[in-house]
Amino acid sequence: MDYGKYKDARNASWQCILDFNINKLPVMVTDIIKKSESIRLFKESDVHMLENGESGKTILHNGFFKIVYRDTEPSYRCRFTISHELGHIFLGHLLINTPAYRTFAIRDDLESSANVFARDLLAPACVLHELQATTAEQIAEVCNISITSASYRAERMAILEARNKYYLHPLEQQVRKQFENYIKENHSQSCNL
Repeated sequence: MDYGKYKDARNASWQCILDFNINKLPVMVTDIIKKSESIRLFKESDVHMLENGESGKTILHNGFFKIVYRDTEPSYRCRFTISHELGHIFLGHLLINTPAYRTFAIRDDLESSANVFARDLLAPACVLHELQATTAEQIAEVCNISITSASYRAERMAILEARNKYYLHPLEQQVRKQFENYIKENHSQSCNL
């Protein structure tokens, strides 16, 4: 994925955090959906719309985005799937307007962008930096994500920590400010994980 698409996904996650007043970890993705007027959430066990191997999909139908997720997967996987689908919505990916077809027309860049969005929504780097939660174990604990996802985030955090160029973007500055109370209350706890 090229850097422009990466930045778009990262910035969209920051904007989502700000727009939905997310100010603590772990991020409650269902709260985003509850606050949204155009997104609905459905369990696969209720609607039976996913194909084999699909963890989730989004369908645009009658002006609403319907996210279907496989609710038999572990909660951390469901949270990532829902966040990934939110990424598709907030990044404006082409959605097919019928439940009869696969949700997304192009897979590679769109899926990568949605993954970046989900990662940055569930584990915002600037908050992890302030908490000094940079190992996979710390990130998994603080963000309630799988150790696999936390390992990927820890790899990226190592790069970000080496560069030490936080808060150059105004959105990131706003995210840091929005999490200020949470960071003050939890800084010492995350260092001891």
